[in-house]
Amino acid sequence: MTQQQVTIDGTILSTIFQNEENGYTVLRLVTGDGEIVTVVGCIPCAAPGEDLILTGSWMVHPQHGEQFKAEEVERHLPTEETEILNYLASGVIRGVGPATAQRLVDRFGADTLRVLEEEPDRLRDVKGITAKKAQEIVTGFRYQTGMRRLLEFLARYELPLALAMRLYRRYGMESMEALRENPYLLVDDFYGVDFSVMDAIALSMGFDGGSRRRTEAAVLFELSHNTGNGHVFLPREKLIAATAQLLDLSPADVEEALDGLIARKSVVQDQVGKVEACYLWRLHEAEVYVADKLTLMRSYRADVGKNIGRLIDRIQAQQGITYAPAQRRVVELAATEGMVLLTGGPGTGKTTCVRALVALFDSLGLDMALLAPTGRAAQRLSEVTGREAQTIHRCLGMVYNEQTGDLTFSKNEKEPLEVHAVIVDEMSMVDLPLMRSLLAALRPDCRLVLVGDPDQLPSVGPGNVFGDLIRSEVISEVPLTEIFRQARQSAIVRNAHAINLGQAPCLDNNQGDFFFLCRRDPQRLVDTVVGLCKTRLPDNMGMEPGQIQVLCPTRKGPWGTEALNRALQAALNPPAPGKGERTFGDLTFRVGDRVMQIRNDYDVLWEREDGTAGSGIFNGDVGRILEVDPSGELVTILFDDRKAVYTLEMLGELDMAYAVTVHKAQGSEYRCVVLAVMRCAPSLMVRGVLYTAITRARELLVAVGDDSAVRQMAANDRQQRRYSGLRRRLKAAGERE
Repeated sequence: MTQQQVTIDGTILSTIFQNEENGYTVLRLVTGDGEIVTVVGCIPCAAPGEDLILTGSWMVHPQHGEQFKAEEVERHLPTEETEILNYLASGVIRGVGPATAQRLVDRFGADTLRVLEEEPDRLRDVKGITAKKAQEIVTGFRYQTGMRRLLEFLARYELPLALAMRLYRRYGMESMEALRENPYLLVDDFYGVDFSVMDAIALSMGFDGGSRRRTEAAVLFELSHNTGNGHVFLPREKLIAATAQLLDLSPADVEEALDGLIARKSVVQDQVGKVEACYLWRLHEAEVYVADKLTLMRSYRADVGKNIGRLIDRIQAQQGITYAPAQRRVVELAATEGMVLLTGGPGTGKTTCVRALVALFDSLGLDMALLAPTGRAAQRLSEVTGREAQTIHRCLGMVYNEQTGDLTFSKNEKEPLEVHAVIVDEMSMVDLPLMRSLLAALRPDCRLVLVGDPDQLPSVGPGNVFGDLIRSEVISEVPLTEIFRQARQSAIVRNAHAINLGQAPCLDNNQGDFFFLCRRDPQRLVDTVVGLCKTRLPDNMGMEPGQIQVLCPTRKGPWGTEALNRALQAALNPPAPGKGERTFGDLTFRVGDRVMQIRNDYDVLWEREDGTAGSGIFNGDVGRILEVDPSGELVTILFDDRKAVYTLEMLGELDMAYAVTVHKAQGSEYRCVVLAVMRCAPSLMVRGVLYTAITRARELLVAVGDDSAVRQMAANDRQQRRYSGLRRRLKAAGERE
């Protein structure tokens, strides 16, 4: 396939395939030379008779031969009577079939489309078209013309054509007007266009550099962008300074725009300690709600009588174990209090506690839910308890609003969960919006036990919920600190706890389940990792490649996950005759590849073997490619027990997962971890990254890299501050009581 950009033009002869959700289309085009070519690309509502000017590249499909992949599209409605007839008769306009199309063209000739757009009342003059039918035709035609104008706008500014469908979902017939009035609306997370890109476009459209709309958009962008850094709010002075720098404006101009947003409640300003905190409205509401609901729930006390001690003794006897004092304390608190925090690192007995809590709630006759933030974490929770565990999203009944791009849940205050106790594992991964949704679905008298390791990396999303709950000191916490004898035999556990104390891990090579291979040259590191995954660990340790996960702090550079994935794919899953594959961008997706979803997509449909179905594949979900259909347009992927089919344009949501970053591995546990580590960005050279990486390994960890980098990370306890008011709100509520 050649990537040289060329331009072709012609008239649509027929459409072969159209995806109404994302606009992906396969069509036949007759060029000016009379040649018939196959065109693929995002061309929503394409219909025979339309004239197209396409810019893109030629490619050779393994089954269908030569095709033209369109990346930029300029569309023109037909002007000749025959082409107009073909266009209308294609069914592209709701309510118009071949017979109605013929009557319209017979009546208005080459002027038909102009009449539809400018004089729609004249349709009633056509025999057989009622007022209701005329309105239906006009509505359908306006949709077509509106979509065409959207595509022309997007193509002119080299924006993704798939944005047209999203814009139309939200704004309908007013999409183009909304975009002309405020192009900055595309900076919204629903569309995902970078602010700098839209700013350049808006300025080229004539927007003034000091306009209020531009400044307000930049303020909202700064707040939204920083949620990706974990911040729930930004201090007013920092927000003003960052926005002024972004726009090269005076702080006074930004302050005026910010005050306007606050007056309209698009931004909420609240006092958090001595800080004037500026929140996006939804995050301020979430933080206040979480603080209020937790305050209510923790005040609940259950009357279980005086026999709780005998009940715990009976559970111990049934499980054949004697709980340590801290473990018994957890069970006692969970029996009577509304909320308990259970914290501890590897080998401290959290799993034993969770099993005891399940037995306790069973004995008390309480219906319970076992939850975790990711599918992998939920699966592991099921394995250790022998009970069904679910992701929080699935339990709450996730619902995605296509028009607004908002994620909602069917379970909420109006329809709460029918349970009396909830245990949530891997709490460090739960961000503020998800915590708000979970609490909204719980009755005030529902017992809530939150389990996690506070020394792991915090959630990817905004907030530091678990850390804030612990530091507020208003919710009963039981920290498990004793490392049990069996766990002490594991060098993985010993080194993890040493790292937590700021000590360098032991890098000797005779530790049983923890090995270190010193490689200070990036290429030698990559070669060693490949050798470990391909031959050394399978042959010497009985670890199959599918049971080995390579982790790395960084994506970029000669030893980051991008470089490691290229090398590992070439070694573990090379091309072969009959093995389906499809190239998309810089990646080639091949049957057998391990892949990861890199952004939430609530529209992806999946199905299980038992016939149950649903939608939604989330950021961090890992799957294996089962099939690439002969046309190369469909890729079937198995995510744990969910099978999903991806169309070609959806492949941009996937990355290779032979190697993943430590942040992406949160909440997962692997039989074997190969950790690649050298010096990288200062923000990644920290203790939390090293600790989280090591604690992902269940049976074996092999670290490969620079020993001085490992020691530097262990010694560096610097934690990026996250702006959050939850701890102060909880503490203030506790003081009021």
